[in-house]
Amino acid sequence: MSRLLVGPFNRVEGDLEVALDVQAGRVVSAQVNATMYRGFEQMLQGKAPHDALVLVPRICGICSVSQSVAAAKALADLGGITPPPNGQATTNLMLATENLADHLTHFYLFFMPDFCRPVYADHPWHAEAQRRFAPNSGEQVRAATAARQRWFTLLGTLGGKWPHTQSIEPGGSSRAIDAAERVRLLAKVREFRAFLERQLFAAPLETVLAWRTEEDLWAWHAQDPLAGDFRFFLSRVHDLSLHGAGRGPGRYLSYGTYPQADGRCALPAGVWHADLDTLLPLDATRITEDATHAWLADAGGARHPWQGVTRPDADKTGAYTWNKAPRLAGAVVETGAIARQLVSGWPLVRDAVARHGGTVYTRVLARVLELARVVPLMEDWLRGLRPTEAFCVSARLPDEGQGVGLSEAARGSLGHWLVVHQGRLANYQIVAPTSWNFSPRDAAGTPGALEAALVGAEVRAGEATPVAVQHIVRSFDPCMVCTVH
Repeated sequence: MSRLLVGPFNRVEGDLEVALDVQAGRVVSAQVNATMYRGFEQMLQGKAPHDALVLVPRICGICSVSQSVAAAKALADLGGITPPPNGQATTNLMLATENLADHLTHFYLFFMPDFCRPVYADHPWHAEAQRRFAPNSGEQVRAATAARQRWFTLLGTLGGKWPHTQSIEPGGSSRAIDAAERVRLLAKVREFRAFLERQLFAAPLETVLAWRTEEDLWAWHAQDPLAGDFRFFLSRVHDLSLHGAGRGPGRYLSYGTYPQADGRCALPAGVWHADLDTLLPLDATRITEDATHAWLADAGGARHPWQGVTRPDADKTGAYTWNKAPRLAGAVVETGAIARQLVSGWPLVRDAVARHGGTVYTRVLARVLELARVVPLMEDWLRGLRPTEAFCVSARLPDEGQGVGLSEAARGSLGHWLVVHQGRLANYQIVAPTSWNFSPRDAAGTPGALEAALVGAEVRAGEATPVAVQHIVRSFDPCMVCTVH
């Protein structure tokens, strides 16, 4: 058996290192190391509660809106504040803009360029992969980058700027949208829709949303395997056995996102248990963080975030990462677009996961389908805005209490838990999506979702950064700077 250290990874947000034990050309064990400690949870202690809205967006430059939304929801829970419909819809629009931009970025800039690697040079499709997806120079990479840039101009109107948008409040959005701006925003959403329909899918979004089973998907693919970038990905699935690579734990967590006027979420909360083909309700009181193998103090064992402690212990024996190990009722779960689609009952994703499990293929499939699913929702939210009505309500926050903000970032379930004492933040704990997916082993020695998914990955002779490992890691779309905030 040999030990292979892979990292730092390119095209990953933040610093990541993976230690692999390899035997007979296969990974037999993995340890995932989030290498950078940042300390935002300590920075927040002692601050005024509203200061969280200034500090937490700085955790990350690519999902800052997600952090703002979770913080605002935690403060709203603390104060018993309900945003008006306009404010909730505008917040949904900002969050969706960022989430869909991340999905587009992941597909075109993070995931697909791996097919351009020299290891695939003997495949007949390699030249086409380079033409489309070569980093910086690929034709479709350049087109997607331009579309992403235009897409982000929505946040200039909705929130004033991006990243670190400051208009999101516990009471809604402090940036009201007038009638003329609503028309311009709708035009930009339709421009993004046109990019997806022409370049990514080569099909109307309504066609994509009509697929119910894998048979529907593959029948559509067979009509013209070269049309659109999504079809190019699908053509690689069986060629490279991506449908069986990187199997997840079989339990999928979604906090729910995009609340509507009736109080329900467009994408609801829950836990999908694939082995039982069962949707379970979410019980957030059963979330714990285990720091046994983190360079953090772990006295008292696994703790719920409201009682959480984040105190560095850099010389701790047995530790190998700065990331804690979140668990739900003691179990490893996976989160992300695949979890949202499973929990919300999207038939194609449930069918694909029932056949293959949570794999490289089904994670990318769910992420791409979410693009098609959320754009029409954004069109509806814009049409539903009432410019003459309130976008934000103000309310005084109590000097004592606690609150929780559960939301969905592009990469999955994001939770903020805060405790206020004498008008100041006494504790603030954050559990980010990549904290779930890239968690270390817990006290029982159970590996996290990625650590388990890497077992069995092929390591070819002479590979320093195995391409199979790259595909699996990227299928989770890690954001390491959020992991150890």
